[in-house]
Amino acid sequence: MFFPPELGLPALALLLLAAFAAGWIDAVVGGGGLLQLPALLLVPGLTPVQVLATNKLGSVFGTATSALTYYRRARPDLRTALPMAAVALVGSFAGASIASSLPVAVFKPVIVVALVVVAALTLARPALGQATALRYAGHAHYRAAVAVGLAIGVYDGVLGPGTGTFLVMAMVSLIGYDFLQASAKAKIVNFATNIGALLFFAPSGAVVWGLGLMLGVANLSGSYLGARMAISSGTKFIRVVFLVVVLALIVKVSHDVWVENLS
Repeated sequence: MFFPPELGLPALALLLLAAFAAGWIDAVVGGGGLLQLPALLLVPGLTPVQVLATNKLGSVFGTATSALTYYRRARPDLRTALPMAAVALVGSFAGASIASSLPVAVFKPVIVVALVVVAALTLARPALGQATALRYAGHAHYRAAVAVGLAIGVYDGVLGPGTGTFLVMAMVSLIGYDFLQASAKAKIVNFATNIGALLFFAPSGAVVWGLGLMLGVANLSGSYLGARMAISSGTKFIRVVFLVVVLALIVKVSHDVWVENLS
């Protein structure tokens, strides 16, 4: 399928607006899938796999744009970001390949607990993520970074929403970057995870290319604006948006767990 035949202009306009907003959120702290994925689920005639695959195509444009913008203005350390991106790409491909058979619902309560802990920690420690204070040196630093990249890559392939947020969380709380540098590296890694998932989905014919490319343009525009705002506003602005997105993720995933347990 190139474009859903039953998708009218008003619905398309709302979908593109959601993609623009998702790109903005993703560029600042990640979590744009909270908007883009549910919006795609409302498109008539799309299967869940087509939704996941088309979402990845749209997100590739946004993460590429924000990654380039961050690189040009924040100069993240590529010696850390590129190895993370490489293993995250492999992890995302592996996650996408098992997404249809893995009981995803089992992981959602764990994700809610993790999000609550991170939100509480961020609120209780206002200085967290305000300045870079790396917790590891030398090879230990790169091993920790690669482990984070692999774990988040698999998560992105299996589930997806909140990937960028989880990357920022891990790089701030586990590795010790400030929010700006964590966001800059997260965009590079998130771009790789989107590519990894697409490498699995595209040959199977799951991508709705026409719709995905339109989402990509909207996502790209939002990502460019969000990255510039994050860079110019600094870590305090990113911390506030981070907390808002984490709280939204807690509400969204908790609601999913509630609905799934009732059904």
